Amino acid sequence: MAKLSAVGRSILRFTNESMRIVMVTVIGVVLGFFIGISFPSVSITKLHFPSSFVSYTEESHPEITTQDLLDHAWTSARNETDNSSESNSNDTLKIYVPTNPKGAERLAPGIVVPDSDLHLHRLWGNPSEDLPFKPKYLVTFTVGYAQKENINRAVQKFSDNFAILLFHYDGRVSEWNEFEWSKRAIHISVSKQTKWWYAKRFLHPDIVAAYEYIFIWDEDLGVDNFDAEEYIKLVKKYGLDISQPGLEPDRGLTWQMTKRRGDREVHKNTEERPGWCADPHLPPCAAFVEIMAPVFSRDAWRCVWHMIQNDLVHGWGLDFALRKCVEPAHEKIGVVDSQWIVHQVVPSLGNQGKAEHGRPAWEGVRVRCRKEWGMFQTRMAEAEKAYYEMMGITLPNSTLV
Repeated sequence: MAKLSAVGRSILRFTNESMRIVMVTVIGVVLGFFIGISFPSVSITKLHFPSSFVSYTEESHPEITTQDLLDHAWTSARNETDNSSESNSNDTLKIYVPTNPKGAERLAPGIVVPDSDLHLHRLWGNPSEDLPFKPKYLVTFTVGYAQKENINRAVQKFSDNFAILLFHYDGRVSEWNEFEWSKRAIHISVSKQTKWWYAKRFLHPDIVAAYEYIFIWDEDLGVDNFDAEEYIKLVKKYGLDISQPGLEPDRGLTWQMTKRRGDREVHKNTEERPGWCADPHLPPCAAFVEIMAPVFSRDAWRCVWHMIQNDLVHGWGLDFALRKCVEPAHEKIGVVDSQWIVHQVVPSLGNQGKAEHGRPAWEGVRVRCRKEWGMFQTRMAEAEKAYYEMMGITLPNSTLV
């Protein structure tokens, strides 16, 4: 019996000790949980230091211990959490500027650069010293290598105030390096495209905002009687936002408006064949230049670029609609007679077409040009009609274009 009592007391003692251990464990877990949630959560990755980093730190700065690093990490994490809490409770620290360009509303205005240019920069040195001289104007030619000599003569007519941009439709670019000026020019090459295709994609108003005037010219222009600096002076003198040089009347003349007059510097209107002009202030008697050699002010080009259709690449019809981008158009659009050119009528781009159904390549290109003209007129008329209907305005029975 004595032995049984001893055994019973041992079992009871063991059971009591086990219960105490269990209770202590449970209490410890509960306390640990509450203590844990009272501290900011810290990602394990924020406390992980690669061994190489620890070794490097210990070798370079023996006074810094691993415990110091851990203490610093805990402090940084706690500060980060505190800052996050403050930012969440204080929306004034968020940046949103609705007047910024679309997509840049979350940027501080001081860092926003809304436009650009075509200036060439170095790969070295101080950026502020890259451009000791900035061109004020831009001239573009859409070219094939076969017209290199004509383009070379044309470029000589433009001073250093003009940046030169060549759009290459035949893929031949490196050969132009025989001309010294070509090494300073900008070259863009895409096979078998027109100048209006290039203009829509590479001459966005925000890209050419640095240039006061933009020349968008064909490659087959004779420029023996043209000086670009004098041309700019006359454009400014007469307040022309859209202009072109006068055309020598002997060749390549379609419209009386663009015919050169030998008795004046600039003209802004003309007389056409009977019935061609419903209003003396409307094309083709006024407010009209052709698309072979137009020159646009910066502000006028911003409007014209938006009017260029993405899929209509020949630009036919644009000349009759340019007037919509300036006001009053019959005063802001004109022809500069004293700086004149010759349209040589070289069907170079036409030969880039495709011969089909027994027709030569150039004929297919011309058919598309006429088709695009009709499509553009229809789009313009329908767009304006929809606008006026939205505004509750009833239009008379007349064409809008």
